[in-house]
Amino acid sequence: FGERNDHSEDTELRFVTCQSLWNEIKSETQQVQEDLNKQLFDNLVSFLRRSHSEFQEKTTKWTCQMKSREIPTAALVLGVNVTDHDLTFRSLSEALQDNITPYIALLEAKDCPGIKNLMQKLMGKLMNCYIDVNSLEDEDYVQVSQNRIRCSMTSLINWYKSVTKKADSETLSKKRTSSSRHWQSPPVVVIFKDMESFTTKVLQDFIVISSQHIHELPLVLIFGIATSPMIIHSLLPHSVSSLLCIELFQSLSSKEHLCTIIDKLILTAQFPFKLGEKVLQVLINIFLYHDFSVQNFIKGFQLCVMEHFYSQPLSVLCCQLVEAKKRVNSLSHDQCENIRRLPSFRRYVESQASEKQIALLTADNFLKEIIQKLLEDLHVYHENYVLVLRCLHVFTSFLPKYPLGKQIRELHCACLENRVWETKEYESCLQLARMLNKSDLVTMLQQCVEIFVSSSGKEFGKTVEKLKEFLTQFQELEAEAFQEQDVSVSSQKELQKKTDLYRLQKTLMELKESRRSKKLTKFEMLRSEVVDYIDSLVRNYLVPADHKTLHEIVYFNTASVLRGHLNAAPRIALHTALNNPYSYLKNQALKSNGGSISNKAPDICIAYKLHLECGRLINLVDWLEAFSTVVNAAEGPDADAASSDQVDDIVHARFIRAVSELELLGFIKPSKQKTDHVARLTWGGC
Repeated sequence: FGERNDHSEDTELRFVTCQSLWNEIKSETQQVQEDLNKQLFDNLVSFLRRSHSEFQEKTTKWTCQMKSREIPTAALVLGVNVTDHDLTFRSLSEALQDNITPYIALLEAKDCPGIKNLMQKLMGKLMNCYIDVNSLEDEDYVQVSQNRIRCSMTSLINWYKSVTKKADSETLSKKRTSSSRHWQSPPVVVIFKDMESFTTKVLQDFIVISSQHIHELPLVLIFGIATSPMIIHSLLPHSVSSLLCIELFQSLSSKEHLCTIIDKLILTAQFPFKLGEKVLQVLINIFLYHDFSVQNFIKGFQLCVMEHFYSQPLSVLCCQLVEAKKRVNSLSHDQCENIRRLPSFRRYVESQASEKQIALLTADNFLKEIIQKLLEDLHVYHENYVLVLRCLHVFTSFLPKYPLGKQIRELHCACLENRVWETKEYESCLQLARMLNKSDLVTMLQQCVEIFVSSSGKEFGKTVEKLKEFLTQFQELEAEAFQEQDVSVSSQKELQKKTDLYRLQKTLMELKESRRSKKLTKFEMLRSEVVDYIDSLVRNYLVPADHKTLHEIVYFNTASVLRGHLNAAPRIALHTALNNPYSYLKNQALKSNGGSISNKAPDICIAYKLHLECGRLINLVDWLEAFSTVVNAAEGPDADAASSDQVDDIVHARFIRAVSELELLGFIKPSKQKTDHVARLTWGGC
C-alpha cells in the first residue's frame, strides 16, 4: 500500500479497512457457497446411507445385492468450471467425514497413470486419514501404515477389518458418544476428481478388482464429471459399467451460482465497496467467455477491492456509515483538498450558491459537515437503488421478451451505464408492459410489495400503500367484470332476436363505430397507471451511480487496470521483461538510455536485444562477437591478458546458455539452410 502512495496519509488505516472489508466479504461468500451446496451434499449423504445401511445390518438383502457385485456409484456432474471443483470436493470430503465415514480418498488422474499408482495413492490416502495424533503412539497403526507397500486389495481389506474392529472395541470399552457420528462399519469412499482424465484401463482394472471384493469392503465410488454422464459409458465397456450401481447427481450450474454471488455481494447495501459498470462487465465477460469459474470471479472481485484501496487515498472512508462519519472528523487538510479535487464534488460545488461555494472550498470544518451528509445520502441511495432494481427486475421478468436482459445483473449494468429510462430497450419494456394481463400484473405487484416490505427503512411506506391500493382496485375490477359479462350476454341475445336485415345492419354499423371510438376500459386505465407508477420509481431511484456526489470513494471504475491484471498478454510481458528488465527488477544499474544495451543486464536480455537487430537468419559467430563486446564493455584496456582465454570461455558458455533459453522461449530455431545460423521466429513490435 505504501509503494504507490508514499505521500498519502492513513496508509495503514486503509490497509486495515481493506483487510476487514474483504474478511467480511469472504465470510459471506463462504456462507453462500455452503448454502448452495447443502442440497447436493445432503443428497449424497442420503445416497451413502441407503447404499451401506444393509452392510451394517448384515441382512439378506445386502448379500443378494452384492452377489451381483455391483459397486454403489455416484456420478456427480459439476460442469466445465473445473477450477471450482477443488473447493466443491474439499467441502464434500468435510461433509462426509463429519457425518458418514473417516475413510475418504480423493484421487486425481495425474497421480494415477497405472493401477499400481492408483492403489498406492488410495491406500496412502486412507491410512493417512485414519491415523491421528492420538494413534501415532500405537505400534499396530504404524505397522499397518507400512503395509501400503504391498498395494493389494487384500491388504486394504485386512487393514479395514483391523481398524474397524479396534474402533468397535474402543467404543464399547470407553462408551464414548462422540464417535457416534460415524457408523459401526463406515464405507470407504473413493472420489475420482476428474474422471474424464483417467485412462480407460486404470478405471476398468480398479472397478473389476473392487467388484470381486465388494462383499468384504463397503466401497463407494464418486465420479467427478465435468462434461456429461455419458462419459461413463464412453470410457467403460458394458461388461465393466454393469458392475456399477450408478445414481446421478447434478450440481447447481455455474451461472446460477454466479447470480447468487452477485446478488449477495454486489446488489446489497451491506458492503460499502461497489463495482463500476465497466469493471463488473469485465468480470462477467471473463466468466462467460473464458472459464465459467465462480472462484476466479471472486478472485477478480478481491483484486478490485485491493486495487481500489491501493490507488484511492480517500478509500479510508469506504467503510460502514457510522465509522465513515467518525473518520470524516479526523480528515487532515490535505485529505480535504483531495475531496475538493473529485470530479463529482466539483459538480456539486458548481451547483451551489456562491457563498456556499466559498465555504466549501475554504472552510474545512464546514466541508466535513457536508461530507457527512453526502455520505449518508450515498448510503440511502444504495439501499433504495437495490430495492427498486429488484422491483424493476420483477416487472421485466413477466414480459414476453427481455429488452433489458433476463438476469438482474444485466439490468444492473444497464442502470449503471446511463439513465436507463432514456434507452430504447426501456421504452420497449414499457410498451410490452402495457399489454400484460391482469394475473401477471397482480402477481408482479404482490412480489414488489414483498420486496419493499422487507426493507428496514421507511422510505417506501407510501409506495407499499400505493401498490396495495392497486391490488385492491384489481380485485374490484374482477367483481365488476362478472356483471359486465352478464350484460354483454343479454345484449347478444337481443341482437340475435332481430331478424330484420336493415335493423341488423344498422346495429352492426353502430357497434363498429363504437369500437373505433372506444375509450380505454377501467382495466386498461389501471394497467397504464401501474406502469406509469413503476416508471416514476425508476426515474427517481435508479439514477446512475456516477451522477452521485462522492461516488469515487466507494466505486472502483478503473476497468483498464483490472483488464491488464486479468487478461493475460504473455508476449507483451515477455518482450518488456527482456527488452527492459528494469521494469520488473527495479535495479538502478539496469536503467538504459534509448536503445543502448547495458552490460549489467541478464545475459538473455543482452542476447534478445542483439537479436532484434538481425534479419531472418542470424550468424552465431557475429552474434557471439557482439555479445562478447557488450559483456566486456566495462573492462578497461589494462585487463589481465593471461586470463583472456578463460574469460572468453566463460563468455562463450554464457552466450550458449542465453541462446538456448531464447530457443526454449520460441524466439529462434536451428536453420537447415546454414549450420552456423539460426532462424528468427518473431517479428514486429508489441
